[in-house]
Amino acid sequence: MADPTRSKALFSRLVEHAESVGASNTLSVDDFSCRYLVVDEIWIPLGESLMITKFSPLWNLFVEGFGNHDPGKGRYEGLRPRWDVIHPARAWAEKCTPRQESEADILSDVRTHLASIVMPQSAHFLGRGA
Repeated sequence: MADPTRSKALFSRLVEHAESVGASNTLSVDDFSCRYLVVDEIWIPLGESLMITKFSPLWNLFVEGFGNHDPGKGRYEGLRPRWDVIHPARAWAEKCTPRQESEADILSDVRTHLASIVMPQSAHFLGRGA
């Protein structure tokens, strides 16, 4: 049986996310940070669902596609992810069907969303905790 504490799955996924950010000429990996909690695999879906509900991250609600992989040949008829409309650079996304909505439309949704959420006031969340 494989030792789950030796898995590279989380590291690999973070590398993929860093590549998506790095591919964009509008973002810098240096502007991002990551916090994670290592749990038994059975708890991952629950933890992810709770985090999405609590923090309403843009990339899960309004700018889908950040974590997408190349769909592969013959499947590019799907819509280009919203992520790739506002942060173009991933070559595979350019092969997907263009969206009807513009970058300005998506950014308007983002501004509306950001104006509607209340961020937690925890000192730990803001990076000032012990």
